[in-house]
Amino acid sequence: MSVPNPAPRLPTLTEALTPVVCLFVFLAAAVIDLDTLPPIPGLTPFLQACASIPYFGAVLHTSIPTQLPLIGASAVAALMALRLGWKWQAIEVSFMDGIRLSLIACLILLLVGMLIGTWIAAGIVPMLIVYGLQLLSPHYFLLAACLICCVVSLATGSSWTTVGTIGIALIGIGAGLGVPLPMVAGAIVSGAYFGDKMSPLSDTTNLAPAVSGSELFEHIRHMAYTTGPSLLLALILYWLLGLRYGGSHASLAMIEAISTALSRHYVITPWLLLAPAVVLLMVLFRAPALPAIFAGALLGGILASGVQGSSFASVLEAAYSGYKATTGVASVDELLTRGGMSSMYGTIGIILCAMCFGGVMEKSGMLGVIAGAVLRLARGTGGLISATLVTCLGVNIIAPDQYLSIVVPGRMYRDAFRQAGLHPKNLSRCLEDAGTITSPLIPWNSCGAYMFATLGVFPFAYLPYAFFNLINPLVSALYGWMGWTITRLRDERKDS
Repeated sequence: MSVPNPAPRLPTLTEALTPVVCLFVFLAAAVIDLDTLPPIPGLTPFLQACASIPYFGAVLHTSIPTQLPLIGASAVAALMALRLGWKWQAIEVSFMDGIRLSLIACLILLLVGMLIGTWIAAGIVPMLIVYGLQLLSPHYFLLAACLICCVVSLATGSSWTTVGTIGIALIGIGAGLGVPLPMVAGAIVSGAYFGDKMSPLSDTTNLAPAVSGSELFEHIRHMAYTTGPSLLLALILYWLLGLRYGGSHASLAMIEAISTALSRHYVITPWLLLAPAVVLLMVLFRAPALPAIFAGALLGGILASGVQGSSFASVLEAAYSGYKATTGVASVDELLTRGGMSSMYGTIGIILCAMCFGGVMEKSGMLGVIAGAVLRLARGTGGLISATLVTCLGVNIIAPDQYLSIVVPGRMYRDAFRQAGLHPKNLSRCLEDAGTITSPLIPWNSCGAYMFATLGVFPFAYLPYAFFNLINPLVSALYGWMGWTITRLRDERKDS
């Protein structure tokens, strides 16, 4: 419901940027811990000087949950909205509007927590790890992990389903092969978001052309020009990175120890593939995410009782509190002690706080003013495309939701592309090249929070290795400045 509001004014650029600057300052203070941070030339002396500031200095010597900086930034944004003439009731409505956008994501997170817990209890994840250790070599594991996720996400159209099913198994396989987990997570995220971007079954792939005014399959064909080279470069980098690992007696001994521990503690049988097969088939046939994931979690619980002999009470505990592994091998226990609905509560808190900030930033017009300033700096086709890419990334940071990073820039730049004589499919490609792709790289974005909760690797840790996600926006910007594959409207289309 709407609350009457007596004509609040638009913010100035300085006013619009104030909450954003505060957000970055608060987040930096929360993330930086001088007690564990290695020396950085030029930066460390500055941080040590900041640490001498009363109260603020104490923050730099401790780790602070991400939710608190987001709440602080939301408070600053609310105060700015009050300054602009918004009534408090309207600000509350903006908070609720932002939260409402994330409710489905929060429900999916809870069900994914259940799925992870029951799948480990059922032996599904251990089975996939054992089979993966037998089939995959450390030399090409990163390359194979990325390609496997590409195929699964392309078939299902869902990066979240890909990461929540095959991704958690690949993390375990990578740990067994001795490959650093940030690298593994980067390869998984790269492959998962290739399909999220290119599959006609993906919601973002359908949303981008709808917002920009292009057609679905011409949008997908046009994306192939930037997505194909980006994926090829990423695969080459994963292959080169993989050459550094494997072949040592230590890694072979670790693989043998993990496989033995898992085979001794769990019943390993191909029948356990039933649960992931059902989930993938449901998603492939366009079943909604919530019932598909719930079906997977339910099947996991049934298999835990039928195959592993788990009691009903222990299955419920794994679904809610997570599974606690007791194989006797510390590395395996650490790997498999995870999951459960309760493990997702912190992530859901991050999403809710972030969406409050994004909601008030959008409703008060501050987000639009910032994007408008970016647009004014654009010069020529390259400048317009770069401005769109930067805006998509900015919305993923400021209004941290993948859908908003497509809808808001799409609405803002649709007329600008038309006036520049550019076909709408150029805009829809930009929306996915930066909006869809960069969302899992932001820890407080709903996608980044999901990846962290599911894979157990912080987004800033896997960010340097998410090669596809990093390369694709750069390739898109290069194409814009060089004029490569940029399609222009016919004169009659432009004038119509």
